[in-house]
Amino acid sequence: MPLSDTKVRALKPREKKYIESDEKGLAIEVTPTGAKRWVFRFRLHGKRPEMAIGLYPDVSLKRARELRDEARQLVAEGVDPRDIKRARKESALEANHNSFAAVSDEWFTAKMAHLSSSSKDRATLALERDLKPYLGKRPISEISPPEVLRCLRRIESRGTLETAHRVKRVASQVFRFAVATGRADRDPTTDLSGALTPTKKKHLAAITDPTEVGRLLTAMEEYQGTPVVRAALKLSPLLFCRPGELRKLEWAEINWEARRIELPSEKMKMGQPHIIPLAEQPLALLRELEPLTGRGKYVFPSARGQSRPLSDNGVRTALRSLGYDNETMTAHGFRAMARTLLDEVLGFRVDYIEHQLAHEVKDTLGRAYNRTKHLEQRAAMMQKWADYLDSLKVSEKVGNVIAANFNNR
Repeated sequence: MPLSDTKVRALKPREKKYIESDEKGLAIEVTPTGAKRWVFRFRLHGKRPEMAIGLYPDVSLKRARELRDEARQLVAEGVDPRDIKRARKESALEANHNSFAAVSDEWFTAKMAHLSSSSKDRATLALERDLKPYLGKRPISEISPPEVLRCLRRIESRGTLETAHRVKRVASQVFRFAVATGRADRDPTTDLSGALTPTKKKHLAAITDPTEVGRLLTAMEEYQGTPVVRAALKLSPLLFCRPGELRKLEWAEINWEARRIELPSEKMKMGQPHIIPLAEQPLALLRELEPLTGRGKYVFPSARGQSRPLSDNGVRTALRSLGYDNETMTAHGFRAMARTLLDEVLGFRVDYIEHQLAHEVKDTLGRAYNRTKHLEQRAAMMQKWADYLDSLKVSEKVGNVIAANFNNR
């Protein structure tokens, strides 16, 4: 007698495994643990094999019969349904291995591991929020330009145009990795040139006129905030590293004997370790701060607790309190200040400056220089820069800005 849903539900486990037959070769197997498995028994080429169809109740009686009928049709054609099932499984595994999600994970491991935490965080957000939910399960070789564009349009609809362009760049890197590893023939994002709403290039505000720099530095001397923020503010123009690198600076990264800061690769935007030689002035500021925060991890700890670094609003808020808004001067602007004045006023070689800014500088063969390149010259440059900033403060007080070219090329 054929099985019914009621009878299948009522089947109880016994000491040994047993079988209850339905019809046309379909049966359900009940194990001592209570698990129920559908099987299809058939005759083919003089043998009587069986094929597992699925577990009950995940596969209902009705669905088990449909799968049995499909298998019976194959047997009638002389085909072993187990071979078809195995081929489908292998095909599914291959498709999953070549999915956008799988390839993007491989790309991230291969290409992003050495980059800074912030770079990895941005790439992760682009993949997990904006690309994988819509493209993750698709075979990467089958993804079309319109599919990618729909993902980017969703981002544009949020009003975040710069994010849309950044996500497009991440997607392009994943597709190019797929091409390089033989999983795709081309990068579909190349067909999207001009499809996104263009963004306006936003330059972070910076003061580069020597007279105005002198006024800013003089105002900074009068800042009345906490010792931690005051030190971070004063060190910003002296070190001109990225704001995140400064506020997350750890005492363990200061090499007092060598008179330099040694930043590890995971903290750097370009994913390469970086050295900041310490002139006398920043060295003195750090020694003044050490008795206050030296027992903790961070040189500039948060006011909310020693376990966290200074907020990214710390230096920005200090500048605002001095009358410098985001349209006039930003924490990042100290880098542009140094880049301009070291070149145009003090006359240092551009490659020295670029190395000290932690920009990627390559030799004639396209190889990136290591972190110690021109270190002696950079140390001398950092001392002259600190002396020059002192001279601007003095000149502001007497009304006579020094703007001579010291010819260091």
